[in-house]
Amino acid sequence: MISLSSSKTILLSIVLLALLLITSGLGYYLFFNQNNLATQFDLNLGKSIYNNRCIACHLPGQLGAPRLGHAEEWAPRIGKGLDTLFHNSLQGFNAMPARGGDAHLSDEEVKSAVAFMVNESS
Repeated sequence: MISLSSSKTILLSIVLLALLLITSGLGYYLFFNQNNLATQFDLNLGKSIYNNRCIACHLPGQLGAPRLGHAEEWAPRIGKGLDTLFHNSLQGFNAMPARGGDAHLSDEEVKSAVAFMVNESS
């Protein structure tokens, strides 16, 4: 039988875990899971854009770019929300130039590339 104090400890542990997930960005990703990203964005297009443009910085982590497949590097960014990621990718942020340095990329192409990277890195 679980005592009342054990029940409180378990509940407190669950609450603390939920807060940790939310503040780490992983909670946000769990809300926008792979299925949602796949239905909202063309991940094949995103992969193609990544392989032709984004890979130069995001594979080696050049100038602080979060590396593809490294959830710990993406979590704080994902935690700020997809809209912030899209805005920063379209407008430029820190060392990243607007549209990854390719002014010819459409909004859809940039957003698909971001969605692909988030999907692969969470």
